[in-house]
Amino acid sequence: MEPQDNDFHGKLLSYEEAPSFLENARSEGKKIAHCHGTFDLIHPGHVYHLEEAKSLGDILVVTLTGEKYVNKGPGRPYFNDHLRVKALAALECVDYVVVIPFPAAVEAIECVRPDIYCKGKEYENTANDPTGNILDDVHTVEKLGGKVEYIGTVVFSSTKLLNRHFDAQRSTVKNFCERLSRKFPPDRIKKEVERFQELSVLVIGDIIFDRYSQVVVQGLTSKNKTISARHLDSETQPGGSLAVYRHLKEFTPNVKLIGLVGAEPWVDGRLGDYLDSDSDRVIRNEAFTTVIKHRFVEIEGHDKEVGKLFSVNFLDDYPPDNTAQEEVLKNIGEEIENADVTIVMDFGHGLMQGVHRRFVEENARMMVLNCQTNSFNHGFNIINRQYRRADVVTVDTAELCLARSERHFDARGGLAELVEFLGAQYGFFTQGDSPTLGAWNDQIVDCPAFESVVTDTVGAGDAFCSLAALATANGLPVEVATFLGQVAGAQAVKIVGNRECIDKGAFVKAATTLLNY
Repeated sequence: MEPQDNDFHGKLLSYEEAPSFLENARSEGKKIAHCHGTFDLIHPGHVYHLEEAKSLGDILVVTLTGEKYVNKGPGRPYFNDHLRVKALAALECVDYVVVIPFPAAVEAIECVRPDIYCKGKEYENTANDPTGNILDDVHTVEKLGGKVEYIGTVVFSSTKLLNRHFDAQRSTVKNFCERLSRKFPPDRIKKEVERFQELSVLVIGDIIFDRYSQVVVQGLTSKNKTISARHLDSETQPGGSLAVYRHLKEFTPNVKLIGLVGAEPWVDGRLGDYLDSDSDRVIRNEAFTTVIKHRFVEIEGHDKEVGKLFSVNFLDDYPPDNTAQEEVLKNIGEEIENADVTIVMDFGHGLMQGVHRRFVEENARMMVLNCQTNSFNHGFNIINRQYRRADVVTVDTAELCLARSERHFDARGGLAELVEFLGAQYGFFTQGDSPTLGAWNDQIVDCPAFESVVTDTVGAGDAFCSLAALATANGLPVEVATFLGQVAGAQAVKIVGNRECIDKGAFVKAATTLLNY
């Protein structure tokens, strides 16, 4: 039975009902043509494309990526699901529209099972797909007995139209990206990101496991007025240097990690989920407590920031024993000369002691430093007291305040002084939703935050550092390194903790979308 919806001319099919509905049409001998995309702004190119697709079949089904799953970066989609469905359903050539609750097209193809799957002619060259998903699409279509047709006589870019003529981004973001695109257009940025795979990277730092327990606050207890909550779910995620390792592995296969954990039985399985055997330089020490940061949170829904109630940390209040320290130093010595860039993620939880800091400073070809301040080490893990040299440094507001022993200061001057003290080539000062500063020689650039809707800030700075490190290791200009770091940070703040690593395909798609002018 054909579904009825007066608002959409009876053309809207739900994702759940579409397979059986279309199977009935197929059993009646109907040939199904299929187009999939974001369809954020319907333009003449879309109309020509859809009319040509309809000419190849009896029924044209258009699937569009649900707004929660669009990976074109901040500000996209510009139009919500309802408006995009409305625009498509109004076209005479479109028979049915289905919203797909997944980021890629494979599930859409499996839902429709088309006889003809239509893509634009530009996708005949698979290199034009920044996500790399087109090969999966073709394989899925052919596996289901369909055929891929590359069509299109008039081509426009929705992204370019939106970037130029709509307020898809705040004016500060738009101005920065438009200026950068003149020197680094999307194709060049994509090529530069692909060059990251040539880098050999060593990550040294504290391994942390972030444990999230989701609860619903019921209120206060009647006797002593403490918070009462009902437990819903718990998950343990890779954090600290292990999270940075995962981000980097998306962009280059040549990553090794040196870290320290305890001998708790559960740790083996967790490490096995994330590490390659030939990259495993993680030291197990019975006298050391594996660092766990256990956060109790409320998660109210999509596009709402995770509400953090309180945290319980499992960690030692003393340095690792001599055996562990010597093994860490030995592993660093065996790996550091093979790395193009060494990234130090010093969370102040014991891995990096004075002997390790001096050794890395003296032996790293290129040293990227992130020396973090947190509730455990506040006032002790101060960057310009712990370190004397770095080629690249990233700091946040609290870390720069402590380095200067001042609460209020000129951020540009403070960053420039820290860069000079460490003899760094690049310096980055991240400020949450305020612009990030990137310093190189006497040049300082301001790059605005790209994402204004935040789910969780945990791990965003580590994501920034990961991509900025790769960019600086390849000698990219400071404005490009800052931009790529901000793109990673924008993706990270949409993820709860480090549940997922930065996805290279989505990263490239977002970066090229922001620069498409």
